[in-house]
Amino acid sequence: MHSPPLLPARRSANRVSGGAPGDSGASLAQEWLLEQYAPPAVIVNENGDILYFQGRTGKYLEPRPGKATLNIFAMAREGLRYPLTFALRTAAQEKRLVTREPVSVQVNGGEQAIRLTVRPISRPEGAEVLLMVVFEALQKTAPETGHGKGELPEDAQYPDLEQELALTKAQLQHTVEDMQASQEELKSMNEELQSTNEELTSSKEELQSLNEELLTVNAEHQKKIEELSESNDDMRNILRSTEIAMLFLDNDLRVRRFTEPMTGIVNLRTGDVGRPITDLVVNVQDEDLLRDAREVLDTLQMRVKQVRTADGKWFEMRMVPYRTTENRIEGVIVTFLAITSLRKLEKSLQDARTYAESIVATVREPLVVLDPDLRVVSANRSFYTAFRVAPGETEGRLIYALGNRQWDIPRLRTLLEEILPKESAFEGYEVEHDFPGIGHRMMRLNACKIRSDAGSGLILLAIEDVTGRPAVEPGRSG
Repeated sequence: MHSPPLLPARRSANRVSGGAPGDSGASLAQEWLLEQYAPPAVIVNENGDILYFQGRTGKYLEPRPGKATLNIFAMAREGLRYPLTFALRTAAQEKRLVTREPVSVQVNGGEQAIRLTVRPISRPEGAEVLLMVVFEALQKTAPETGHGKGELPEDAQYPDLEQELALTKAQLQHTVEDMQASQEELKSMNEELQSTNEELTSSKEELQSLNEELLTVNAEHQKKIEELSESNDDMRNILRSTEIAMLFLDNDLRVRRFTEPMTGIVNLRTGDVGRPITDLVVNVQDEDLLRDAREVLDTLQMRVKQVRTADGKWFEMRMVPYRTTENRIEGVIVTFLAITSLRKLEKSLQDARTYAESIVATVREPLVVLDPDLRVVSANRSFYTAFRVAPGETEGRLIYALGNRQWDIPRLRTLLEEILPKESAFEGYEVEHDFPGIGHRMMRLNACKIRSDAGSGLILLAIEDVTGRPAVEPGRSG
């Protein structure tokens, strides 16, 4: 016999309070029919805790003296506990409907035969196991004829004892199976503990090995620290011996370190490490050191400038990004190389060049200065006037390519490429040529090498216009 569905908690509450105003007559009729004709039932979890009551269950369940509880095993009346325990266990483990009948329950001083039904409730995967326990009263049947009053067949004299014995046997069987399962679990746990113990032993050995490795690494690190300390001392001595002014700034342009010569350019003291460069006095004229350092950090490009200090000394200032071994930028390095003597030498050379150019400019004969590759370095005004060319189209060009190749003269090639390399100079060589724009010209050429300590020097070529004059024999000087 299938038990009818139980009412939800909301409907049961409405029925007790007389019904909500919005309930229909059909809903009230359904609740009344369930109240009158549905058998008593409860919903419990796997541990027997009662979650829901349906109908009058007081004939089968009653509270026990002591602490209040809603556990069905504690509330079951006499004669119901063992069948209920067996049925609930079987239904929960095998997930099937279990029915026990007849079950004799002590009810109000007498016995009541009932059908006990336990049905698992379908639930989502992983949800708590719920079971519905239904109590259905059975009608008493008339005794069979052929037996006197009080006489029952031998196999019907002790039905309750036989039921309890069968139930006890089933429970004992379950207990034995549970014990065997527990023994298997304990055996498995023992094996796991042994495996864990072995793993712990192995871990202990690994930790010992790791400790030895750490000691070795620590010794290596200590050695590296000593080497770094020696390298740091070497670097300090190198920087001190070079007497180069160096300033190390971090990414916020704060002083990280500096060399002693730097104190003559920037007002620095030992206690200034960590201070921003903006707080210090920089003795450099017409130069914004802070702006240049920020540009180097932004562009990561080296900057080179010639700067002058307030006391008249000249330095070549170099700024480069400070790169770590991991190629991270962590600041700027500023160096100042003294170039005062070099600047004086450059000025002397410039003065000498100006002096020589002034002398060449005053000579009335056309003069041309050639480099070793026969390219025009410079020419005097007489040359530009006589041959009607401009400095822009002359300087830096091969002499043969000047004036639409008007100087591409075979005789001139011979003098410059064959005679002059063998001799230090030649004099009085006459060359005759027709020049576009100025006509036929007879020229007397004189040339000599200007020797210098740097190696191959310049060539000074003098050109004398002797058109219409009598020819003379050329001469040479070695």
